Parts: sequence; C-alpha cells; structure tokens
Amino acid sequence: MKLSQFDATGLAALFSQGTATPTEALEQVEQDIARLDPKLGCYSARNPMAKAEAAAATERWRNGVTRGPLDGVPIILKDNLVAAGMPAAWGNRTLASRRCHVDEGPVGRLRAAGLVVLGKGNTPEFAVEGYTDNLTFGPTRNPFDARLTPGGSSGGVVAAVASGLAWAGLGTDGGGSIRRPAGYCGLVGLKPGKGRVPRSGGLAQVLLDFEDVGPIARSMRDVASLDSILSGHPVRSGAGGPLRVLLVPRMGDAPCDPEILTALKAAADALVDLGHDVTEAAFPLNLTELNRAWPRIAEIGLARYFADEPDVAATAAPKYQEMAARGASAPATELYRILDQIAELRAAAPHLFATCDVIMTPTAAAMPWNATESYPRQINGLAVGPRGSAVYTGWVNAAGLPALAIPAPSDGLPIGVQLVGPMDSEARLMTLGASLERRFGGFRWPDLTGADAPLALSSASQCVGS
Repeated sequence: MKLSQFDATGLAALFSQGTATPTEALEQVEQDIARLDPKLGCYSARNPMAKAEAAAATERWRNGVTRGPLDGVPIILKDNLVAAGMPAAWGNRTLASRRCHVDEGPVGRLRAAGLVVLGKGNTPEFAVEGYTDNLTFGPTRNPFDARLTPGGSSGGVVAAVASGLAWAGLGTDGGGSIRRPAGYCGLVGLKPGKGRVPRSGGLAQVLLDFEDVGPIARSMRDVASLDSILSGHPVRSGAGGPLRVLLVPRMGDAPCDPEILTALKAAADALVDLGHDVTEAAFPLNLTELNRAWPRIAEIGLARYFADEPDVAATAAPKYQEMAARGASAPATELYRILDQIAELRAAAPHLFATCDVIMTPTAAAMPWNATESYPRQINGLAVGPRGSAVYTGWVNAAGLPALAIPAPSDGLPIGVQLVGPMDSEARLMTLGASLERRFGGFRWPDLTGADAPLALSSASQCVGS
C-alpha cells in the first residue's frame, strides 16, 4: 500500500486501525525522497532523529497512548524555522553549519503532538524572494513541471508536500510565502492572523512583524488539524450560512495572467452556486505607497540582521549584501514613514469587512516561471518588477489578517485563489475553503514517473482517504 497517496488525516486513520505504522510511513517516504529529491531539490537538511521519533510514535499507537490525532505523521519544516538537531540555514552557508539545540514555539507544539519531522525545506536566502534558489543548496523545482519554480519562499515545503515527500509542512508567510507557493502546487495553505500562532525562539524578523507561521497540506482537513495544534484552538466550523464575498480580480492597474483570472471566475461562480453573495469590485484601498515601500522594508531588515550577524553577512549572496548596504543608508525618518503607512492600513483593515465577510483574489498574478529566475519579467505581456506577482498577498501581512490559499479549477498547471477575512475568521475561511475543495475534487497529483523529462500533470484524483 502506497501510504503517500493518503493525506495526513487518512494516514493517521491507518495508524489507528493498525494497518500501517509511523515507522512504515517513514521508511516509504525516505525511499521516495532518495528517488525524487535529487531532481526536485525540496530538502536542505534531514532530521537525524526521524527514525527514533517514528519508532516512539509507533509504540504510542500500539499502546493506545497517542499525543494527538496526527501522532506519527511525517512532516517537513521550512528552513527558517528553528528545530533541535538541524540547522536553520535560511539558504545561507554560514547558518547551514550551525546546528540548533532547541525548537522554536510552533515546532515544539508539532513535536509535542507527536508529528515526526523529516527535515527542512529549501528556501531562498533570508526568505525575502518569491522563488526558491540559493547558492548553498541550489534551486527547488515545481513537481508539476520541473523547469518551473514552485514559488517561494516556502518552495521546498510545498514541492515536498505536492510530490508526496511529506504529508504536510510548516511554512512562514511574510508577504505571501505560504499562499503563493501553495497555489503554484495545488495545495492548501493558511496564513493565520497576527498572534494566532505564538512564536518564540526563532530567527530574527527581517520583514518587521509581517511573518506568520502556518500549515501547508494536500487537504483542507489537514490544514484545520494542524492549525488547531499550532494555535491551541479546537477545530470548528465557521458560519455555515451565505457569506458576502468581495471578488477582486485585479489590484489597480497591475497585470494578471489571463488563465489565473479564468480560474478565479470559476471559483467565484462556484461560490454563487453554493448560495453565497459574490460582488465584483475594485480593491477599496490604495496600496501604491505600501508596494513601493516593500523593498525598503526588506533592505532595512537585512541591514539590521547583518549588523548583528557579520559572519552570516560575509557568506550571503552579493545581491543580499547590496540590499543590506542600501538598507543601512536609509534614514530613520524613512522607516517611520513606512511604519505610519502600516499603522494606517491596520486601522483601515477592519472597515474592509463592513460590507463583506470575505475578500477573494488570486494567490498570485503570474503563472510559475523559470526555476532559477527570481521573478517573472513579464505578466500578460507587460513588464513587471520583483513584486509584480505578489500584488495580492503582501497587504494581508501588513494588515495582520488571516488568509487561506485553496486550489481553483485548472486544466493545466495548478492555480490558487486567496480567501481573506477579518481577524479571528480562520474557521470561516477554512469552512468556505472546504466547500470549494469538495466542489472541485481536492488535490491533483503530478506525474512523478519521468526520470529526466519535465514532470507533467497526472489525471489522478484527490488524496485517498480524504
């Protein structure tokens, strides 16, 4: 029985029935990692204690003393999360040589719930770009077409989960880094609202307080279970009645690839069929200044971090050294102007939901591009800059709101849509996401059989057991 074809919840059900064990799941996935990861580049480190963790979970299931519903399920962690026994390399050569001795808060909660950590998922250096490549580990490739990127910065995690090299993953999202890659690989990804998943003991924040830790999985129910473990909130359904959905296909004049808009319309039509009230309109806030400030936030954040970590700065790729140099020359008044813009956005954010319950957009403006290029140079024939594909997501982080990425209908490469809600609306978003998942049939597997040819879409349907 091929255990990777089950989602995490389905795998745990097999553990409960005694028809599979965490040790067997680990042994199978390690064989798959050895076969596929040299091509995909998902993993930047492996957990030396994984075998012992799986054996302990196997004993717990055998003795009926499990730590939780996902005890023993193997998962992958993004490589900017601190986990005992492995580096938190962040794509950097110096950090890759430092082994961590403790777990940061969210990692500790997953381990306390019995999940088995397989290893760390590759990320661009310092997780400040929307693709996944670095000088230390090389590029991560999209399982649906190995020529293309899975996005970033949680690219290693999403590529592993989408190719069956982990049952679920833990990512971080400072400007869309869970949601955009999840969309590119047909996965579900949750960026929780500010403060929902407490964080302590992690790496320095480069993007102010924008970064949140959240789950990535092949099914909505897996994301809900992981969110419950991470946040301490029980799994519950949101409001089941009709919702007012504001559909925002475009962010101002920013271009969007037409196949993405087609998938978004299909998702919106499905919500109408499900009884929700969908109204299309322009986004009600002007984000021009915030989008203009985004590169400066990363530059100033890197400058501060490099000042504290000169050994890391010395081995950083030249482009990040240049970014930090620009940030170091930024006047304090510029940072305060940016902080004022963020404060204004956070004050305005609750009013976005005075006339709607959920905002729906694409997860990204561009289809995935070449795996070794940091961003697409054109979207729908128009030239764009580094944040051109990220116009739908960054404002959510700045506002501190929760958002969910869920797959939309697509005959080709996966395409995701984003559901954004007010604070404390995670249950509502996940309930709405589950209804779309049921409507569209769940996760589609990539064809992973070709040894050298680009990986292509499979006609295989959703996860077994979902």
